[in-house]
Amino acid sequence: MPQNARALIVRELGGPLTFEDVIVDDIRSNEALVKIEASGICRTDLNAAAGHHPIQPPAVFGHEGAGTVLKVGESVTGVQPGDKVLLSYSICRVCKQCCSGNRAYCEKILALNFGGKREDGSTALTLMDGQALFSSFFGQSSFSSLAIVNETSLVKVPSDTPLKLFAPLGCSMETGVGAIFNTLDVQPGSTVAVFGVGSLGLYAIMACKLRQAREIIAVDIQPSRLELAKDLGATATINSSEGDVAEQIRTICGTNGVERALDCSGVAKIIETMIESLGTRGKACSVGSNKPGTRISIDVHKHFVKGTQYVGSHQGDSDPQKMAPMLIKEHSLGNLPLHKVTTFYNVDDFQRALDDVQSGETVKAVLTWP
Repeated sequence: MPQNARALIVRELGGPLTFEDVIVDDIRSNEALVKIEASGICRTDLNAAAGHHPIQPPAVFGHEGAGTVLKVGESVTGVQPGDKVLLSYSICRVCKQCCSGNRAYCEKILALNFGGKREDGSTALTLMDGQALFSSFFGQSSFSSLAIVNETSLVKVPSDTPLKLFAPLGCSMETGVGAIFNTLDVQPGSTVAVFGVGSLGLYAIMACKLRQAREIIAVDIQPSRLELAKDLGATATINSSEGDVAEQIRTICGTNGVERALDCSGVAKIIETMIESLGTRGKACSVGSNKPGTRISIDVHKHFVKGTQYVGSHQGDSDPQKMAPMLIKEHSLGNLPLHKVTTFYNVDDFQRALDDVQSGETVKAVLTWP
């Protein structure tokens, strides 16, 4: 039977979020109904709400959910009612990329995560008057007290897992850590520069420390973020508003550039600076969300003479089923001080949370649900 829930709704792109009642459809055979306990606010949610992606409002976003399973469809085998779960992105499981272990690059990734509907064309959420809502965002739309979740988005975790602390695992946490561990494969003794130390960048800084990088350089325009980066493991900081960033990086590294670099901003000029900062055979990676159609310019001659690489990374090349237990373990050992970057807000205070994120006062905002 369909039931009611409360959700944060965007009625027009670029407009405000409103807290409204919605109707939650019956689950399909490959879905679970999850009572949401926490939802991280990610830059991708804000960009989608602003109209940076082809989305038809009204819409319910949210893709860093955590909660308790209430009900499962008949074909769901990985979880059962009562299980604690983190929610991540959705995949098809049958394409070449999924079958070869590259689930972050599922060939249906856009349709399944940004399509706004289930695969059968139905909608998981509707307004009280019956109007369909753009939903199933990343297989979940977790800005709702109840979420219908695709089984591929479900990550079962131990019952004692602090769900509200790990809600961001579904996107920003696994992306920041995964980019360092997987995409860039940072090795002990190496040099790394992280451009943009919001939540994504700070998770990456923690990962660099775990990988025992020799130089961990944080680049940002906000002094408070740079100080926090130092507290989390950065060995050097650069205020990008002061001087030639690439030259400062070369000075710190003592070579013709940095070995590994990660952009978490999505800003074209910053990406260009990141590539310029690479040393011989260096590798740079972008994970920062930006508007489709964003272009950058590089010196192609310098690029091939130095043998540098520039790659994109979706979700940090992470498999959430493997990433979650690893991060939970590292946190239990005291190696991931997640509390230092996380601020919790009652969902009724969602506007304050959004304002604090936009102003930079809060690094990672997590909404908690009753």
